[in-house]
Amino acid sequence: MRYGALGLGGVAGGAAAVYYALRQTSSWAAATTATDVFKNDAPRGVLWERWRERGWAREGRHYLKLGRNVQCRLCPNQCLLEPEDRGRCRDRVNKEGTLYTLAYGNACAFHTDPIEKKPLYHFLPATPVFSFAASGCGFRCLNCQNWDISQRKPEETKDPRGDPIRLRPELMPTLTLEDVGRLSLFPEDVVAMCQATGIPSVAYTYSEPSVWFEYMIDTARLARAKGIKNVWVTCGYIQEEPLLELCQYLDAANVDLKSFDPDVYGKLNSGKLEPILETLRTLKREGVWFEVTNLVVPTYTDSLAMIHRMCQWLVDELGPDYPLHFSRFHPAHKLTHLPPTPVDVLVEARAIARQVGLRYVYLGNVLGVEDAGTTFCPGCRHPVIQRYVYHVTRLNLEGSACAECGTPIAGVWEGPRAAG
Repeated sequence: MRYGALGLGGVAGGAAAVYYALRQTSSWAAATTATDVFKNDAPRGVLWERWRERGWAREGRHYLKLGRNVQCRLCPNQCLLEPEDRGRCRDRVNKEGTLYTLAYGNACAFHTDPIEKKPLYHFLPATPVFSFAASGCGFRCLNCQNWDISQRKPEETKDPRGDPIRLRPELMPTLTLEDVGRLSLFPEDVVAMCQATGIPSVAYTYSEPSVWFEYMIDTARLARAKGIKNVWVTCGYIQEEPLLELCQYLDAANVDLKSFDPDVYGKLNSGKLEPILETLRTLKREGVWFEVTNLVVPTYTDSLAMIHRMCQWLVDELGPDYPLHFSRFHPAHKLTHLPPTPVDVLVEARAIARQVGLRYVYLGNVLGVEDAGTTFCPGCRHPVIQRYVYHVTRLNLEGSACAECGTPIAGVWEGPRAAG
């Protein structure tokens, strides 16, 4: 096993609060270029038994039994799996005609973040959020920032050998990297961490939480019952039925709308545009607060005409009050040959969004741009929230309204949503 740290957090006595464990395998090069399901690639023998003993393998939800075969109905990929096949997301396998998730309770990354990092600028500002991920994703984004977990199998991030260990607040000061490689973080452990540290919300993030749906929704259900809020950071690639189930427990989401061109979605992300748009419509209809992120990638998503169409759709279909975050691309994964997004392109994109009527538009991953993270009152234009990177430097709200003129500011500023 090879271990690395994603970051250090302030949970439980200042100990390291986020880690991942990665195991190099000879099949890695082939796996990263696969465009279909992984044939005959399910874990077997001792590995499978250990995975089940750990509690990391559970029967999946939202699938069809087709004799010995199964069809996953979780995301629009709808993988059809013969026995011993693995789904495109790498997390789901067919074992003897039953679909199993391999990503349950085996978080490969966890950290305490500011809520602004998700990014969510209109949801409980200046509060911490306990963030975690399991491996896997249904996309193959060429620009993925977290490819080292999103494009991994669960077995490449965790080790089921040795004595089991579960994350507890009292263990944080003594955890080693070896411990983390075999550590479990079950839903009740996530909630216990939040309760012990006073953290008000949980974020399902870093990879694509939709593909570890069972892990996410069980945690969200338990968190909601304990008064802890749930945040979904997602590409939005999910079928309607599981999304409606999830919406019962969601308090907020950030949806990565990667472009507004179906061809670009196919080339850059190996996905489709329309399911993402339907996710946004559903979140609005179900009353879940959400914000949208658009990463502006040179030569792929930097067309100002396309950005104009996207912003107009957001206003027409969703209204002017859901925030839009334009994020600066930095070379990563398979697009290291591209330059960072020119700052003037981001500034022009912001101007377009404001021109078509979006009231709250932000620029991310960029320094030195005036008011990149400032929330302006749509009534009097005074700044009501000012930020530097992920830190709130000024908060001029009275309840949910501008302290200067009393205009309501869209968002969730205090208290949880009603239970679904």
